[in-house]
Amino acid sequence: MTLDGNAGPVTILQDISLEVEKGESLALVGPSGSGKSSLLMLLGGLERATEGRITCLGEDLTAMNEDRLARFRRDHMGVVFQSFHLIPTMTALENVATPLELAGVADAMARAAAELEAVGLGHRSGHYPGQMSGGEQQRVALARAVATRPKILLADEPTGNLDGANGDAVIELLFDLRDRHGATLILVTHAPELAGRCDRQLRLTDGKIVRTEQAA
Repeated sequence: MTLDGNAGPVTILQDISLEVEKGESLALVGPSGSGKSSLLMLLGGLERATEGRITCLGEDLTAMNEDRLARFRRDHMGVVFQSFHLIPTMTALENVATPLELAGVADAMARAAAELEAVGLGHRSGHYPGQMSGGEQQRVALARAVATRPKILLADEPTGNLDGANGDAVIELLFDLRDRHGATLILVTHAPELAGRCDRQLRLTDGKIVRTEQAA
């Protein structure tokens, strides 16, 4: 992955060769600027690879246009961002229901309500993001990401904006939801305790994979 910078092309990722098994949990770790989030965005079809190919569930993401990528994510992926990305003018329930409605799910509101209950926020379903704490907003974001029961769950620093207690709670929820839905989990994190929960850790430095560590 190469981007154009003011001083010329900048290589973000290079020589990446990676396979992730169905049901595996994988942590992408490394220093800031090492390419972790960029790799996650490539895997989710949210960024374009300059060279190479990304195959997911038997489909070539690099051959898809933006509309096909959006439909593929809608049908198969859930994404959790560090900054939540909730829609501020929608309630918690409406935020979680949105991807279900876009997918044409008939009982979208009922499913969304069940997912909010699963993250302990059934009582906050009518509240807007601005009325909730950071920890609550991230739990709503988690509920939204898994509401469509995706095969793949991507999370970019899911505890990065949370304090210790809220971060621990979100870690537990993330793995509980992963187990309940049987999804493959790929996450970016600086938190050793979160990375340590994964089956495998992939360490990046300067846009390259430098080490792979299996769970003890």
